Amino acid sequence: MRGPCVEAGLVPPLVQLLHCKDQEVLLQTGRALGNICYDSHEGRSAVDQAGGAHIVAEHLKSRSQNTDAANGKLLTVFCGMLMNYSNDNDSLQAQLINMGVVPTLVKLLAIHSQNAALTEMCLVAFGNLAELESSKEQFAATNVAEELVRLFRKQEEHEKKEMIFEVLAPLAENDVIKLQLVEAGLVECLLEVVDQTVDGEREEDVAQLKTASDLMVLLLLGDESMQKLFEGGKGSVFQRVLSWVPSHNHQLQLAGALAVANFARNDGNCIHMVDTGIVQKLLELLERHVEEGNVTVQHAALSALRNLAIPVVNKSKMLAMGVADVVLKFLPSEMPPVQFKLLGTLRMLIDTQVDAAEQLGTNPTLVERLVEWCDAKEHAGVMGESNRLLSALIRHSRSKDVVRTVIQGGGVKYLVSMATSEHVIMQNEALVALGLMAALDLALAEKDFLNASLVQVLHKLLSEETSAPEIKYNSMILVCAIMGSEPLHKQVQDLAFLDLVSRLRSHENKTVSHQASLTEQRLTVQS
Repeated sequence: MRGPCVEAGLVPPLVQLLHCKDQEVLLQTGRALGNICYDSHEGRSAVDQAGGAHIVAEHLKSRSQNTDAANGKLLTVFCGMLMNYSNDNDSLQAQLINMGVVPTLVKLLAIHSQNAALTEMCLVAFGNLAELESSKEQFAATNVAEELVRLFRKQEEHEKKEMIFEVLAPLAENDVIKLQLVEAGLVECLLEVVDQTVDGEREEDVAQLKTASDLMVLLLLGDESMQKLFEGGKGSVFQRVLSWVPSHNHQLQLAGALAVANFARNDGNCIHMVDTGIVQKLLELLERHVEEGNVTVQHAALSALRNLAIPVVNKSKMLAMGVADVVLKFLPSEMPPVQFKLLGTLRMLIDTQVDAAEQLGTNPTLVERLVEWCDAKEHAGVMGESNRLLSALIRHSRSKDVVRTVIQGGGVKYLVSMATSEHVIMQNEALVALGLMAALDLALAEKDFLNASLVQVLHKLLSEETSAPEIKYNSMILVCAIMGSEPLHKQVQDLAFLDLVSRLRSHENKTVSHQASLTEQRLTVQS
């Protein structure tokens, strides 16, 4: 019936009735317009053109202070009408936000908290509007965090709590609101929900446990909210969340590991956590999941270990705790998210750690797996991290044995390819690794350098105007390093590198121009 109502021209006269002073007329008009808008593009468009939403928004604003029952009923109908009007329509939701509906709805929630129907309608409205980025700034300028937490504390029913959760999740994506929610006491509410549901077997208990623990992790994504809860590593919330890691419940294990990863976002926090035993808990968790194979828990625990391994002082401590050995147990994993985090964790651990880099770099099983993943074109992240770890094993060990293991494992062509990456940092890492390879065992690397067209790649890097100064510098270092090989030397001569390097003597970067002079001398002597 909605289409015929619009076609019959009923919407403009109904909108005019919104100017009426009679409360009963307003009530029935609001219901009629709400019904016409419900799931109807034509209905919403007609109400929009007639200016109905604007008039209703003004009614909500002007009547928000009046707490008598009849007015509460009218406000509920008007809220419902606006929700039907804007539901699943971003442009109409944005229009309501621009009209200033957000602060009005928050005010309604505060003043009419005893009116269950109106409260519910406000929550539905928040849920619709909170998805829009533009609304979050408006929400952040209100006391919505306090009101939602206050309302949450009063709820006994699962459905009502779930409704509030659905509003909190999109709002908590905003860092300002994250902090407001923490200050309003949401975390304590979430911990209470976890305690009440962790041993529950009902479907609603499982759902609430997941929602509460996920929301806790989300709150920790904000730097200020995270640091407030960390409290120098002595915070009661921080301690409680850490206790989730050894839990028997997979959801809490996951949330606990993700929380550690979020707390581990600055050096101070990471150092404190490593010194107070969190690494052992994460390793025990991973050991439990080598066999059980819960991919999300594996991924989360590896993420936490990777972050904890970033500060230099933590690396040797974590290696001594056996982190690398446990991480290597996941090498057989066929899950790209786990592979990606495994690679990142190992790369962080061996950074500046000579012995660890040599030990891992001479592990043929690891190197073979890395070479295999260097070819994982369908998973760019895994492919990139594999290349970077392969390079890092050489760069941090500076070991002839590692170089040989990589050459024998078929890694050379991937490092040469990495030198042409679109990321300067990866190009540089590849060139330094190849330079060390040439310096430590050119005879063994020679054949693979030729097959991978290394000289041609270097010519291209030195010719291109867009190559970064450090790329030109390391390319020339590598040119000098391969001159001891007769076939590579011949390729350098055939491609007229001397002319190319001579031009780089006038390069604006002093380091590049100086290296160009040295390289030119070397090429001239050996020409």
